[in-house]
Amino acid sequence: MEDTMTIGSDPAVVVENLVVRRGKRTVLDAVTMSIPAGHITGLLGPSGCGKTTLMRAIVGTQVVESGTVTVLGKPAGSKALRSKVGYVTQAPSVYRDLSVRDNVAYFAALYGRDSRSVSSAIDSVGLGEHASSPAGNLSGGQLGRVSLASALVAEPELLVLDEPTVGLDPVLRAELWSRFEDIVGSGATLLVSSHVMEEAEHCSELVLMRDGSVLAQVAPHALLQRTGESSLEHAFLTLIRTTEGGVR
Repeated sequence: MEDTMTIGSDPAVVVENLVVRRGKRTVLDAVTMSIPAGHITGLLGPSGCGKTTLMRAIVGTQVVESGTVTVLGKPAGSKALRSKVGYVTQAPSVYRDLSVRDNVAYFAALYGRDSRSVSSAIDSVGLGEHASSPAGNLSGGQLGRVSLASALVAEPELLVLDEPTVGLDPVLRAELWSRFEDIVGSGATLLVSSHVMEEAEHCSELVLMRDGSVLAQVAPHALLQRTGESSLEHAFLTLIRTTEGGVR
């Protein structure tokens, strides 16, 4: 993996030679990468390439065979990181019989946050008008935003989002990316996974994965320059072809 990271800041996450196996299958193969603090890093690659497993290792819920993961200066999963790292899975983590506000307030209580933090988190994902609505009455995309608000209420330094825009229409996707940019603007670090290459343009940094390995870590404009392509999707395909052909 060629590391071409150009952002000049201390990394929020450092992964070194990470190996994860399930039975005889290698899910992550000596993965080494980093996430710069205060930016949006996109974790991109086809479904099944190991993105979710890598994210789980970063938040400390994945059993690993070897390698190290350091998050905000501490080993991943450390007790000190519990209030500093937020994680939103692909499946919404929502109590459907509770209102949006009560869902977020539950997580706020776990982190010692007050009602103002609850309202702020709900407003930040554009659900202020639905705060009193039962979560079970919301659409799938709205449920995902309730999960996001429940993570944001802890005011984490690092927010890890596993394919948060899957199933959303283009307007909602654009709105959610705008929210992500606002969150980073407040000083947080985001790691966002996707298998849709067009979303890469929203990221300051890209980590491109395939078959359990990191092919490159690179800024979007640098990837286009490196491959000579005009679109990020074509650039990723070119990168795969040259890598599999043995050209580094």
